[in-house]
Amino acid sequence: QVQLIESGGGLVQAGGSLRLSCTASGRTLSSYAMGWFRQAPGKERKFVAGISMDGRTTGYADSVKGRFTIFRDNVKNTLYLQMNMLKPEDTAVYYCAADPTTYYSGSFDAKYEHWGQGTQLTVSS
Repeated sequence: QVQLIESGGGLVQAGGSLRLSCTASGRTLSSYAMGWFRQAPGKERKFVAGISMDGRTTGYADSVKGRFTIFRDNVKNTLYLQMNMLKPEDTAVYYCAADPTTYYSGSFDAKYEHWGQGTQLTVSS
């Protein structure tokens, strides 16, 4: 079973950039479709971005398209989320998730079997 650990969250000003990382242990990351989700206080968890097992297919929520980039390094067993032009509404706990069953899972959170503990991003205005 894979264990996922997110890192890289913090406090950043609006308009700034930050990169989140999700490091996997226990299993090879290349065996999993991956995704980033986020949950703001008092709100439901929402899809942010997804990536296929080999990194060739990606997808984004409309709210982050053009600002966020998901990518992975299967050699380093790490998933990334590069976030640019951050907005206060991006403030949330960010979770990475892994799905061992399909090539690409996108926004279907029920397909992701493994989740990290989350990392907090706060964007100040």
